[in-house]
Amino acid sequence: MDMPMRVTVTGAAGQIAYCLLPFLARGDVFGTDQPIELVLLDIEEAQTSLRGVVMELEDGAYPLVSVIHCTSNVSEAFVDCDVAVLLGAFPRKLGMERRDLLLQNAAIFKEQGEAIHKYAKRSVRVLVVGNPANTNAAVLAHFASAIDKKQITALSRLDQNRATSFIANELKVSPSVVKNVFVWGNHSNTQYPDLFHAVTNRGPLPDWLRDENFLREKFIPIIQERGAAVIKARKLSSAMSAANAVADHLRDWFAGTQDVVNMVVCSDGSYGIRKGIFFSFPCYCYGNGTFEIVPHFPWDAFGDPYIQRTKQELYKEWDQAFATLLPKSSL
Repeated sequence: MDMPMRVTVTGAAGQIAYCLLPFLARGDVFGTDQPIELVLLDIEEAQTSLRGVVMELEDGAYPLVSVIHCTSNVSEAFVDCDVAVLLGAFPRKLGMERRDLLLQNAAIFKEQGEAIHKYAKRSVRVLVVGNPANTNAAVLAHFASAIDKKQITALSRLDQNRATSFIANELKVSPSVVKNVFVWGNHSNTQYPDLFHAVTNRGPLPDWLRDENFLREKFIPIIQERGAAVIKARKLSSAMSAANAVADHLRDWFAGTQDVVNMVVCSDGSYGIRKGIFFSFPCYCYGNGTFEIVPHFPWDAFGDPYIQRTKQELYKEWDQAFATLLPKSSL
C-alpha cells in the first residue's frame, strides 16, 4: 500500500459529492492500492448534513479511507493537499444573471486560490467543477500563483460523455466504442460539440450524423442544453452523471489513458485561443497528473461560428471577473 493521498473535496455536503465520494473511497479513481485521507469542506450551515455524510462513509467501512476530516475553514481544508476537487460554488438563483453568478464565484475561487497557494503541496492537482467552471479555474489559477497552471483543470468530461452517449444511442452501440467526440470551449450553452473527428470500432461515423442540418438542429442544441433538461425533469441539477464524469476525469489524469479526452485546461495558444484562458480542448493524459493538448484535431468551417461564440464568451467572462478582483493597472 502507498502512503495516503490527501484529497480535499469542497461542497462536500452537496449532491455531487454524495455521488462522488464512494468512487474515491472504493479506489475507483486513484487505484485499489492507494489509501486516501479525505478532507471535506462545506459552509458552516452545512456542517450538520456533512456530519451525516461522514457517518455514511464510516458505515461503508472503506479499507482505503484512513482518515476523514470535515471543516468549514478554507485555509484548514487545503493544508498539505495532494488533490483538490472543487465542487462547491455559489448556485445560480431565480432571476440571477450569469454575470452575477460569475462575480459571486470569482470571490469564492479567489479565496480558495489563495489558500491553495499558501497551504497546499506544490505538487497539488486541482479539478474545478463548480460553475462557471472555466472562469472559476482561471481565477483560482491566478491567485494560486505558486502552482503551475498545468496542475489546474476544470470539468468538460460530462459534456463529452453526454455527446458520446448520444452518438452511441443513435448508432445502437456501446459508448465504449465511440471515440474522439470533442466538446470545445466553455462549459455553458455556447460550447461546441464536434463530431467531425469521431469514430467507432466500425470506422468513421455515417454521413447522416455529420449532416449540417442534423448537427445544427438536433445534436448541438441537445448537448448544449442537456443540463437544463435534467433540471427540468428531476427538479435538481445533474449529480450522478457529474460525479461519474469527475471520476472519469481524475482517473484518466492520474492513471493515463490511450483515448483522447476532453479537459478544460489553461490555453498555451493552441488553436488560436488566447493564452491564460481556460478552454475545453482534446487532451492526451499520460498519468501522474500530466496531460498535453492534442495539436492535430482542427475544427472545420462549420465549427468556426460556434468556436467564435464560446471563445468570446470566455474572454468576456475573464474581463468581468478580473475587473472586480484586480487593480486596473494590473489588467
